[in-house]
Amino acid sequence: MDHVLTPWVAQAGRKAPVIVRGEGSYLYDDAGNRYLDLSAGLVAVNLGHGHAGVASAIGEQAARLGYCAPSLGNDTRSALARAIAEIGPWAEGARVFFTTGGGEANEDAVKFARAMSGRHKILTAYRSFHGSAPGAGSLTGENRRWPNEPGMPGIVRFFAPFPYRSPFHTRDANEEVDRAIAHLEEIVRYEGGERIAALLIEPVIGSNGVIVFPDGYLKRVRELCDRHGILLIFDEVMTGFGRTGEAFASQRFGVAPDILTFAKGVTSAYVPLGGVAVRESLAKFFDAHPLPSGHTFSGHPVAAAAGLAAIEAYRNEGLFARARVVEGWLRSRFDALAERHRIIGEARGVGAFFGLELVTDRDTREPLVEWQGGKTLHSLFGDLLARGLYIYGRYNVIVVSPPLTIGEAELDEAMTIFDEAFAEFAKIPKAG
Repeated sequence: MDHVLTPWVAQAGRKAPVIVRGEGSYLYDDAGNRYLDLSAGLVAVNLGHGHAGVASAIGEQAARLGYCAPSLGNDTRSALARAIAEIGPWAEGARVFFTTGGGEANEDAVKFARAMSGRHKILTAYRSFHGSAPGAGSLTGENRRWPNEPGMPGIVRFFAPFPYRSPFHTRDANEEVDRAIAHLEEIVRYEGGERIAALLIEPVIGSNGVIVFPDGYLKRVRELCDRHGILLIFDEVMTGFGRTGEAFASQRFGVAPDILTFAKGVTSAYVPLGGVAVRESLAKFFDAHPLPSGHTFSGHPVAAAAGLAAIEAYRNEGLFARARVVEGWLRSRFDALAERHRIIGEARGVGAFFGLELVTDRDTREPLVEWQGGKTLHSLFGDLLARGLYIYGRYNVIVVSPPLTIGEAELDEAMTIFDEAFAEFAKIPKAG
């Protein structure tokens, strides 16, 4: 680890376990310790670790053809694009452009939207993460964009609904939606609807709190975009491939975007792969206009083979729908956990995608640490890891996104660890 730079943290003094093997919902380090992976890596390993079908497909493709230039046709690449179009939200079909990750996909989606619309401005939410490279980092709304500033021009931000911590000063979900849409309409009015190419949004806000929008919000965003000729882009990097209980969150919520981006779960994270899916009626634009993007590894055959095998596994094992079952398991367990630990202000989520909002006071909803503040919950996350639970989170929110293959016994194991860690954390004297 001495020669590896680790994302988002100061490098000195890090003592992370060295993971050497994975099986199902578990990771194993070089000392033989086992960790329950309750975040599926980074909301990515949807099939769990060590899926034989995906591993076999990777090896077979590498032996047959390890690389093919994107300008040439490739059978595996074409088959994966067709499979994604078939499971996507559009009856009319779609075309797919492949990237190596989600941030790159979001950058390309914006380029496509600008080319197709002839407009320049892009709307994104403040509580959002769309990648960390200079372009995707500019699209991001939260503080991980700051190192990229001044960044890519033409990005306009807005506040999206967050019922638990309303930016619109209400605790009524319907009023939250009304005020959020009125706010968005005003942003469009001030920026000029005819100048806005696209609105980019995560259908469930991911690493910024796992925020599920109130009923009706995404539908009304779709209607607003239609009124102004704005293309709607869903960033489904986290929510795609079964995470919410459908192939894509757009299907779970019944709102079809014009473009969606994906990564992570497309190969169950076994090989880096991302992409942009464009509904067919819009993709036809590029029949007469050059596509304004290209990457050396676009549609890499080995990654495409992994994607094909992953989609086959999702279908054959019924995993697109299984997250609805996992959702019930998580809700009941988190309700019980919250009864025992007042540190949990809210447990919210959809499918196999939940967030635990940690607070100092349930009545005032004061966060345990300030969002985007200087303090973090390293001690709590470290204790969970020491007890055998790997979990991802930011500031005062724990992100629970287990492999779709997880069982109830494994969730019970996780709840026992949460119980112990929260009880121990409550004993620590708090400053002030």
